[in-house]
Amino acid sequence: MPRPKRNRCIEHPPIMEGFKPFGIPMTKLEPIILLYEEYESMRLADYEGLTQAQAAEQMQVSRPTFTRIYEKARRSIAQAFVEGKAIFIEGGDFMTDDFWYRCEECLKLNISKDDLIECTYCSSDNLRDLTKKQR
Repeated sequence: MPRPKRNRCIEHPPIMEGFKPFGIPMTKLEPIILLYEEYESMRLADYEGLTQAQAAEQMQVSRPTFTRIYEKARRSIAQAFVEGKAIFIEGGDFMTDDFWYRCEECLKLNISKDDLIECTYCSSDNLRDLTKKQR
């Protein structure tokens, strides 16, 4: 029996829910799922310019585990580009110290140290908890 996965530490959620190819209606697109930890691996290695060892330390995983997460993210994004698929960023095995919500009215990402009952941008109470399973 394999060991259970350790939750990966995610500091910054994506501000968007994904991407889609230009000029193709969403109804005609097949999605590729990019997990939050895969997004974070690309953010740390490619955007922040950290080495894989430094990024692994920030995500609280081993360097080989980070490499597997990062390579899966690169393959998923390459497949979406080559095959013209949408990318949805969601789910995965992660932990965070913050509460993440997506407002269903204004679509803004709300990040808070405390539990929210309304959007900090438009005051709507129609919030989707993005970290619910992680607590």
